[in-house]
Amino acid sequence: MAERVMARDVRTVARVITWLENQLPAGSAVLKLLRPPAQRAMVVGITGYPGSGKSTLIDHLITAYRRLGNTVGVLAVDISSPLTGGAVLGDRIRMQHHADDPGVYIRSMGTRGQQGGLARATRDALRVLEAAAYDVILIETIGVGQNEIDIVSVAHTVVALTTPGLGDDIQAMKAGLAEVADILVVNQGDRDGADSALRHLREWHSPVLRTVAVTGEGVPELIAAIAERQRVHDLVQVPR
Repeated sequence: MAERVMARDVRTVARVITWLENQLPAGSAVLKLLRPPAQRAMVVGITGYPGSGKSTLIDHLITAYRRLGNTVGVLAVDISSPLTGGAVLGDRIRMQHHADDPGVYIRSMGTRGQQGGLARATRDALRVLEAAAYDVILIETIGVGQNEIDIVSVAHTVVALTTPGLGDDIQAMKAGLAEVADILVVNQGDRDGADSALRHLREWHSPVLRTVAVTGEGVPELIAAIAERQRVHDLVQVPR
């Protein structure tokens, strides 16, 4: 099973992640045998407030990275079903047109009571996708606000989304989530108040970018900012 994961057999990747989510001994056994490839994946965390457009933006990021020739793995963390423990919202639905692309793997994960924005098995699932040699791994947090800080411990680059019209919530971001973000994004940047939000955020953080996720506007600039952050990360070899 470990060899099949490292050969990027999608069915095996999915099965092993399920074992890890269910805390089965087989999952731990496979995990111990996995070896990361020589070229490590670029791991990007996408976080922010509910309704800020994280899943829609990720959909466009997948398309952009595939056009660059990169394989992409996505771990989308959602609220858990009280009946099954699985993910309720199913962010894969928003990215469904990538389902037939063999270079893309998307997995929704329920939090199962885990706090901090990630699922209990997210770190182990990340190790599986790294061993499967995906070039880019995008991790979408649940979207609960300031306490989503676990993503910092697993991602090389953290992108935090906000939207125009949050008002006092932008002040709250300064005290929490945005302070751990490497890149801030004002999504829905075509709405009233976007220019004001950008000016306000740029007074104390850089870079701050504008995107319109539904159209893909600003995605090339975001890709470039992530690449620059990764370049710096590789230079200083910051450990995760």
